[in-house]
Amino acid sequence: MKNIARVIVAVALVSALSAESVMAGNDDRRGTAGATELLINPWARSSGWGNVNTACGRGIDAFYTNIAGLAFVTKTEIAYSNTMFMGGKSGLVSAASINSFGLAQRVGDQGVVAAYVMAMSFGNIPIQTEGSPEAGSNGTFSPTYMNINVAYAHSFTPSIHGGAVLKVISEATDNVTGTGVALDAGIQYVTGEDDELKFGISLKNIGPAMSFGGTGMSFTTINDAGNNMTVEFRSAEMELPTCFNIGISYDLLISQWDQRITMAGNFTSNAFLKDNISAGLEYSLLKLFQARVGYVYQTDIFDNDNRTTALTGICAGATVFIPLSKKNDNTIAIDYSYRTASPMKGTHTIGATIKL
Repeated sequence: MKNIARVIVAVALVSALSAESVMAGNDDRRGTAGATELLINPWARSSGWGNVNTACGRGIDAFYTNIAGLAFVTKTEIAYSNTMFMGGKSGLVSAASINSFGLAQRVGDQGVVAAYVMAMSFGNIPIQTEGSPEAGSNGTFSPTYMNINVAYAHSFTPSIHGGAVLKVISEATDNVTGTGVALDAGIQYVTGEDDELKFGISLKNIGPAMSFGGTGMSFTTINDAGNNMTVEFRSAEMELPTCFNIGISYDLLISQWDQRITMAGNFTSNAFLKDNISAGLEYSLLKLFQARVGYVYQTDIFDNDNRTTALTGICAGATVFIPLSKKNDNTIAIDYSYRTASPMKGTHTIGATIKL
């Protein structure tokens, strides 16, 4: 037991010190990070209660909040989700959508390996230039964002679980591309007679700065001597949107109809955004249905003039489980979540997870 306590204390100290070093910024840094799509949760189950499950996230859904939860995959999980970001085609951003696909496989008694791909598209955007500013007269372009994630999670003891994610980040148009790499790490601690009390810590998006390159960063001109020359602009470097999460959850178990009520809280320290405090509730019935609701608070969220996020805090979602066999726990889960926003429209996410 002493060794377990030492491990928890060591991980907590390392995470806190790491967070202290990467968060050492000021208000002038807010909004200056690149690759901010890394802060969009593409999974319905965790986004449905405000990403509050740093301590209790499980399976592929834990990729976003705390990768340590991946260690709870029992055999194989396959997941897909689609997000209509800020209203999708009917929102202020034309056809903004996110598709995510994940696969997790247990290896041995204590390890789980997994990978997932998140692709974000914005539809066709009119090309406008200084010489031809009329929208639609110059054709269109279609930016694409893609994150490729590879992860490993391990159960060190029945109470301590940890994991890490390596991310490859790509942002591209037809003639400009930016690439980067980042690392996530997290740990979860489970305790109580029925494992009802959980703690979690995660550190996300640690990596070197990104920059852009490509033919779109250059142009051809004529110098004073009358010779053609190509001038190339150098892209400024962008720091990644690092953040540190610490969370707690408690399960209230009711034996009748196998009910569970989970209360969870989370604090997120952002290096380039305002910090978030979130709280949520999840209700489970007969392991066949779950409903959840959450709220994410940050400074000035009620002030329309000073609010720095389009999301207004309220989140809700539900999951329906469809058993595949009476002999085991194989299921198909259908997940849905909604996140309110203003002045943009809300974000809808729907997905499915097959557990084999």
